[in-house]
Amino acid sequence: MTEENIVKQDEILKLDIKEIMNLLPHRYPFILVDRVTECVLGKYCKGYKNLTINEQFFCGHFPGNPVMPGVLQLEALAQMSAGALAPLPQYKGKLFVYAGVDGVRFRRQVIPGDRFDMETEVTKIKGPIVKIHAKGSVDGQVAVEADLMFSVIDTSK
Repeated sequence: MTEENIVKQDEILKLDIKEIMNLLPHRYPFILVDRVTECVLGKYCKGYKNLTINEQFFCGHFPGNPVMPGVLQLEALAQMSAGALAPLPQYKGKLFVYAGVDGVRFRRQVIPGDRFDMETEVTKIKGPIVKIHAKGSVDGQVAVEADLMFSVIDTSK
């Protein structure tokens, strides 16, 4: 998706890693989204992160029993959430930062070799506050579910 592309209301978007990197301020080793498979701006976003043993966090969490840290699962969901919002004109050049996380439940481990599938749905936008319901799963089993809240910050000031 480039600046020249005009997205129509309710148009379904798909984003590859280059397009994701144009939306997110994150860089290696902190990009936790590989592909957006389906997204409707202002509504929802779906995609995934492929996990390999080469992920830096697996070295120390935990040696001999690698598990994706729960906080990084939440960060991946936050990054996926940006796909549904960052391209909107009112959010161009703005930064989404955590304002809160509610109702977090971890239901299974996420390990090397897993494809961490993510679904995020915008549930409320009020001024600079955005609420998202997010879910991460592996092989159709929910691994994590949470309600995320973000504050939108204008970084140009």
